[in-house]
This record gives sequence, C-alpha cells and structure tokens, in this order.
Amino acid sequence: MTGTDPQFAVTLRDLERRFGDFVAVNRLNLAVRRGEIFGFLGPNGAGKSTTIRMLCGLLAPSAGSGSVAGFDIVAEPERIKERIGYMSQKFSLYEDLTVEENIDFYAGIYKLPAALRQERKNWVIAMAGLDGHRRSLTATLAGGWKQRLALGCAILHEPPIIFLDEPTAGVDPLSRRSFWALIYQLADAGVTVFVTTHYMDEAEYCDRLGLIYRGELIALGTPAELKGAMTEEVIEIACDQPQAALAIVDTLPGVRYAALFGRGLHAVTDCAAATVPLVAERLAAAGLAAGRPERIVPSLEDVFVSLIEARDRQTAPVTAVAR
Repeated sequence: MTGTDPQFAVTLRDLERRFGDFVAVNRLNLAVRRGEIFGFLGPNGAGKSTTIRMLCGLLAPSAGSGSVAGFDIVAEPERIKERIGYMSQKFSLYEDLTVEENIDFYAGIYKLPAALRQERKNWVIAMAGLDGHRRSLTATLAGGWKQRLALGCAILHEPPIIFLDEPTAGVDPLSRRSFWALIYQLADAGVTVFVTTHYMDEAEYCDRLGLIYRGELIALGTPAELKGAMTEEVIEIACDQPQAALAIVDTLPGVRYAALFGRGLHAVTDCAAATVPLVAERLAAAGLAAGRPERIVPSLEDVFVSLIEARDRQTAPVTAVAR
C-alpha cells in the first residue's frame, strides 16, 4: 500500500493520534479505492471523527502516515482541503442565511470561478429539490431538505472525495433513503465516499465496511464477508416480555450474550441446535409467552456486537488465581 497508488483515494499506514496519554486512534492501516463507498463504523468515542479530522487535514497525526487524493496528510493538508468535500451531522449550514446565500457563501469558500457559480448553484438547488425555496431561510427547511442542501454545498466544487460524518443523524427514514440515492449517483460518477453512520441498514449500502473500536480497526470487508465470517450462531426469540426474557436467556449455558432486538431478543451462541430447546424450556418454566426460538442469518448489528464482545474478552485483564 503506497500513498501515491492511483487506484486508492485514501491510504493510511500505522496512523495514530494521541491526546496526552489517551490513544484515540491506534496504528490504523487502511486503503480505500477510488469510487468506493466506504463505511466507517464504531461506537461513540471509538475514534471515527478523530480519524476523519486527520484525513481532512484538520488534525495532525501523532504518528504514522497517509494520503488523501494523492496528497500527504502531514505535509500537504491544505492541498487535501482543496480536493475534498466534508459534511457533518450538524449539516454545516448557516441557518440565518437563505438557501441561495448558503450556496453563494460556499462558492466563495471554494473559490469557484464566476463563470461556474450560477451553473453549480442551479445544480445544487435542483438536486436538493429546493427550486421553490431559493429565498427561504435555511432555518425554516425540513430536515431532509437541509440535509440535501448541506451535501450540495459540500460538493459544490466537484471534489473527487467526500467525507460524510454521521450525515443522516436525526433525519427521518424516507429522507435517509433519498440521501443514499444521491450517494449512489455520486459513486457511479467516480466520487469516493467515506461515510460514518450508526444506522446498520445504511451500512448495508456500503461497498466495504471498517469497524473501529477503542481506536483500533478490528474488522474490514464487504457486508457479506463480515456476516459470513461470524463463527457464532444467532437465535431470534419473539416474546411479549423481552426484558424479563433477556434476564433469563443471558444467563443460560452456551449463550455468549443476548440483547434486545426490536420487540424480541437476539442471542448469540456457539451451537443453536443445543441452545434453542433450552431457551424454550426456561422461558416456558418462567411463564413467559414466546414464539419458538429459531436460528437466523446474523445481521450486521449482530456481527458488530459479536466482534466488540470478542475484543473485550481478548483485552480483559487476567485475574491471578491464588495457589
């Protein structure tokens, strides 16, 4: 993996960021192909936003190296800023400006040539579906419109790489789906999309996924590859009292862990064939109404919880046993 390889839009080698004694990003190695939709996932505080800030030239690494759009993240951060678009979950808009004024502001920031400004402004307004709201204050727009306007402003200068940091947080499902349709259009045009999200249904839309936990990349692959690599089996339990059922199922032998999932439970076990009858027996004995537990194909959420639980077990301190 080299920083100048033309097939990669982003490359990282042993990237690290420390804040005092705290390691926020720990020796991260990654290569993202041009035109790829890459999902960067992890719990809050895992290091996602810190990594993106380094990739965008906003934060210097403590160690390691990397490149974005062919430019060095340590030596050429200003060149990187010219070649990327960035959108955060707060939409990066000025709510006291109108739709057109926000677009004009970003056109100035990106130093768009005067001859291109009107053309690009019209494109953003059409893409966002805001033709009838050009002079509306941004604060009055619905969440989905603000989201599309923010994306349009972020790609006004037609960057080859865009970074989207939790861009759909707090947006309704229909608007999220519409937003992802725009992302696919950009990727089809050759734009590289690097996106963080905590919605597992959105993770399925990505070409590849990376899971970061406690600053370390603990999994990397396509959604299908990650689900196929899970060695444990998952049982789904539909029940009327999921909290009460959880307290029972989570303590059963053979169950690695159980968690609420929708209106029921998912339990992860080494052997579903042995665990299913045991779960049914114990729930019935407790007087809890439940459908028969059944083994299912693991969801991405199951996969990520399993990976995080496994990493926690690996890093848990060993308690000495007195002899």
